[in-house]
Amino acid sequence: MGGGGIEKMIAIGLVWGATNALIRRGALLWDHQSLKSSSSSSSSLSSPPKFHQKLLSSVKSWLSLLLFWQYSLPFLLNLSASAIFFAILSDTPISLAVPVTNATTFAATAVFGMLLGEDTRVDFALLGTGSIVIGVWLCCVT
Repeated sequence: MGGGGIEKMIAIGLVWGATNALIRRGALLWDHQSLKSSSSSSSSLSSPPKFHQKLLSSVKSWLSLLLFWQYSLPFLLNLSASAIFFAILSDTPISLAVPVTNATTFAATAVFGMLLGEDTRVDFALLGTGSIVIGVWLCCVT
C-alpha cells in the first residue's frame, strides 16, 4: 500500500460522513416541501389509483427528488467518493480499507449531523467510534 493510502481512506470517510448528513437533510427538506405542496393541492378521491398511475407517481417523485439540489449535490459527491474508494482498493488491502473508511464515515456522520442541528446521542457515537478505532488499531498492530 502506498504511503498516502490511509490519508485517502480517511478523506473518503470524511466526504461520505459529511454527505450522509447532507443527503439526510436534503431528503427531509424535500419531504417537507412535497408534503406542503401536496396538502395545498386538493384531489378528489374517486377511485383507487391503478398500478401504472402508482408507478408513474413514484417515478415523478423520484425525479423530483433528484432535481432537488439540496439532495442531488451531496448525493453526487458521495458517489464520486465511492468511485475514488474503489480506485484506491487496487493497492490497499480491503481488510484495512473498509474498517478505516467505515470508522471515519461513522464519526463524520455523527459530527456533521450535530453541526446541522440533528439530535445525536453523543455518548453512543463516541462509544461506537472508539470501538471501531480500537478494532482498526488491533488489526494494524497484528
